Amino acid sequence: MNLPNALTLVRIFLVPLLVAALVQQSMRVDIGGRTVVANDFFALIVFLAAAATDMLDGYLARRWKQITTVGTLLDPIADKLLISAAMISLVQIRMLPGWLVILVIGREFAVTGLRSIAAGEGYVIKASELGKTKMVLQVAGVALIMMSVRWPLLHPYALFAMWAVVAFGLWSAIDYFWKFWRVLDEGVKQRRRLELIEMDRNKRKLDRATRALDQEQGTGPDPSQSAIIR
Repeated sequence: MNLPNALTLVRIFLVPLLVAALVQQSMRVDIGGRTVVANDFFALIVFLAAAATDMLDGYLARRWKQITTVGTLLDPIADKLLISAAMISLVQIRMLPGWLVILVIGREFAVTGLRSIAAGEGYVIKASELGKTKMVLQVAGVALIMMSVRWPLLHPYALFAMWAVVAFGLWSAIDYFWKFWRVLDEGVKQRRRLELIEMDRNKRKLDRATRALDQEQGTGPDPSQSAIIR
């Protein structure tokens, strides 16, 4: 296993730790009976570390030319697990409204489904710049929400960032839908064109076979007689 794939797996394994740090108030780092890192800061550190592996594994995979099928499959799964787990945990501790998280996660499922269908048709819909911007905003928004647990004054700004996440997410989803429709439409037209060509070819073969059979059985016109009549 190469390093980029190992970093992706580390990000997946950090997800349960992140959830535990967010929902368990007793999860903290104590030294000498004194709390050094509270659970909210611990969760923030885990989340930012996991997000850093997302940027690092992609950079290393491209730089070292270690892009593999396993990495291509696991990387988006790890991203969605991280963001979804963080947001659902923040809903549980009443720092995010549930409907907003449903919009974000629903968008992820819809886009993943579209890309899977397109891949099944032999087309690859690459991540758009809007999608990448959405991921950066998600990390920033979730980090601000976690920080607002300790500093409530940040909560309005954190919610504004989450609204930006929803806006960019829906915008990028529309972009993905448009790409999917264009790819699917072109694919259907191409298949229909090939089917018509194949039908015409088969019809010509059938006509030639029918004429040859008629000539063998003497039921069709004799070419020599046709020449005499002319």
